[in-house]
Amino acid sequence: MRFAGKTIVVTGSGKQKGLGQGILQRFADEGAQCVVSDLAIDAEAEAVAKELRERGAKVATIACDVSDAAQCNALVEQSVAAFGRVDIFVNNAGIGFMMKPMLEVDPRDWATVIAVNLSGAFYCTQAAAKAMITAGRGGRIINIASQAAKTGFPHLPAYVSSKHGMIGLTRATAVELGAHKITVNAVCPNHVTTGLGAQQNEYFSKLLGFENVEAYLKNMAAKNPMGRSGLPSDTAAACAWLASDDACYVTGEALNISGGEEMH
Repeated sequence: MRFAGKTIVVTGSGKQKGLGQGILQRFADEGAQCVVSDLAIDAEAEAVAKELRERGAKVATIACDVSDAAQCNALVEQSVAAFGRVDIFVNNAGIGFMMKPMLEVDPRDWATVIAVNLSGAFYCTQAAAKAMITAGRGGRIINIASQAAKTGFPHLPAYVSSKHGMIGLTRATAVELGAHKITVNAVCPNHVTTGLGAQQNEYFSKLLGFENVEAYLKNMAAKNPMGRSGLPSDTAAACAWLASDDACYVTGEALNISGGEEMH
């Protein structure tokens, strides 16, 4: 119950079997009050919230388009109104399904990915940090980056660029917010088969000439030192550590969660 009495907000957490849901499940199990946020609070998001309540957590659901700074501010304000505080903010919302060769990328698609993945993380970080500074208790901001924040991948120029940018955002904001006892870190998971990951599986299994998705996934697992792809629980565990008192002196880091697939 490390997080009893604390509030965590996770953007892009309204999808079942998604990374955001996995993170909230871990924090709910350790006593946190949870804010489920996604582009819309639809039946799937409500199901995520219901499952968290069944774990014993107090839960609020708040819609937010992270590409809109005003909505990011409102998300933090409504979270404070619901629970009186925001202690942990996780920038998880992202777009990774716009896969095309670099020469064929539409400028509008580029702008959309950057707006959600990078600008959205900035807007939410700014809003969360202001609330944390006002409260005077410090806080934790965690950015869900990617292995693509460390390594380039074909047919994902906007996604790779946005995730590399997220590491820069992590480091720059960590320098400024440390004086307020707010740590800012990123986690960099390798491939995780969420809804977004499943779309990537379909695309890249065909691009690379595999017979089917299962063969592609088997090959991916065989190349990993630990013999498997990532799970939402792997990323959730790293987030829980970064949000804990044990990591109070860790900031500006980009932590690989990849089973040894990424080592820098």
